[in-house]
Amino acid sequence: MVIREIQQFAEVRTRARAYLCYLFTRNIPNRMPEPNIDIISSSLDKIVHEVEEFEALYLLDHKGDQLINNITDDPHRKGGLGQNRSGKSYYYRAVREKRCVLSDPYPSTLTNDLTVTASYPIYDEQGVLRFIACIDVSLEHILKIAHPSSLQSLFGKSSQVIYTIFSLSLLAIALLLLFNGMRSLFMHGLQFDLLDIKAMFESTILITLSLAIFDLVKTIFEEEVLGRNERDDNGGMHKTMVRFLGSIIIALAIEALMLVFKFAIIDAAHILYAVYLIGGVTLLLFGLAFYLKSIPQKRDL
Repeated sequence: MVIREIQQFAEVRTRARAYLCYLFTRNIPNRMPEPNIDIISSSLDKIVHEVEEFEALYLLDHKGDQLINNITDDPHRKGGLGQNRSGKSYYYRAVREKRCVLSDPYPSTLTNDLTVTASYPIYDEQGVLRFIACIDVSLEHILKIAHPSSLQSLFGKSSQVIYTIFSLSLLAIALLLLFNGMRSLFMHGLQFDLLDIKAMFESTILITLSLAIFDLVKTIFEEEVLGRNERDDNGGMHKTMVRFLGSIIIALAIEALMLVFKFAIIDAAHILYAVYLIGGVTLLLFGLAFYLKSIPQKRDL
């Protein structure tokens, strides 16, 4: 789960950085013949109208000193002129990497909430760093930017409900198969004085199918309802598929064996049908072997 959360946060950072840096590059060239405060301030005013929610926009010089007051809709957030921000990660990372960067979340001095800052270095024609444009956006709004739209979120919630219904339905089937398998076993299979082989086979088939369906229910519920998508980390989905296919193959093999005994005793002319079923089981075994072979070797099955 920790690895999954780290991957999700990395994806959020990537989307947020792409969005905020696009706003900068769209309005402010990375290299300008004669960059000056007035031109860049005018460009920052354009960005204000393109961002739904932000805390502040401001401009730093090459030393990290703030050159203008915060551009913001909230009068309580104005100010900041003359502050030195050279010790901030968004400043020295932009200087070092020479590109638009997005900081890690940190407590904002303006709102006391977690905030991220996108910083964008601006150079002159000679490649000398002149300014760094910055925008502070709350982490809450960044998550809204990076997450799917409300329609997709609604679809995701609906999918969870549907998968829950499917899981419960399959679980009911698995429990019904288990109940009938156990009933058949205790009613007929445990009569030691007159052992009913057919009942034993039927019980085994029912219980094996119940186990296969339960494994499938477990995987669907964990991954689609609880969101524990760990397929890429430990091969959980592959293990479930192997168990499910293996259970089906075992059940069919038992059925084929039962038919062989049945037809050998009462009607040898129909034993060919049992042979067909055995052939089908053999093909399933080859298919399972091919599936296992196609899985990358790093998977520990």
